[in-house]
Amino acid sequence: MKIVTTPMCEEIVKLAGITDYVVNKFPDEEEGDLAILLSESKVEMESLPIKINTPAQVFESIKKVSKITGNELSDRDIQKFFEDYQLAKKYLNSSFKRDVNVKVYSEFLKDIVSDVGFNIVSDNFEYVIYPDYLKDNVIETENLIEIPSHNSISKNPFEKIEMRYAILENLI
Repeated sequence: MKIVTTPMCEEIVKLAGITDYVVNKFPDEEEGDLAILLSESKVEMESLPIKINTPAQVFESIKKVSKITGNELSDRDIQKFFEDYQLAKKYLNSSFKRDVNVKVYSEFLKDIVSDVGFNIVSDNFEYVIYPDYLKDNVIETENLIEIPSHNSISKNPFEKIEMRYAILENLI
């Protein structure tokens, strides 16, 4: 089976134990049998969509991808990947509820903001959280929190979580 993955998903593919794959931002340009890509991406070939915004999504994505190898990783094996990442580990199996009301300008950020325990509201918010690529669409002018998006951050999902969650934890 020829697997094609996007650059954003390559780390998950590696962690899942797959060594024979091709990386292409546009998987349909390759002669592949299966594309492993972010859930919001669309391709013509058969695909395995994954999410990697929150620690739980990264965990589940590694598990899901490892299943196709015929050598599915155990929960314990996957948890070891989180050991060197304090915030990813902290939010992996924890549920937080914080009294912070925020407005969010992106679907992928809603997952992260909810995971940190903030309340997503449209009125009476303390902060406006938006991805860097939507900066010009933000109409508010105060208490703005810009979060790095896919193009301006490490492709390593753990490093991405550490950076984004650290920004949000500073609001607590």
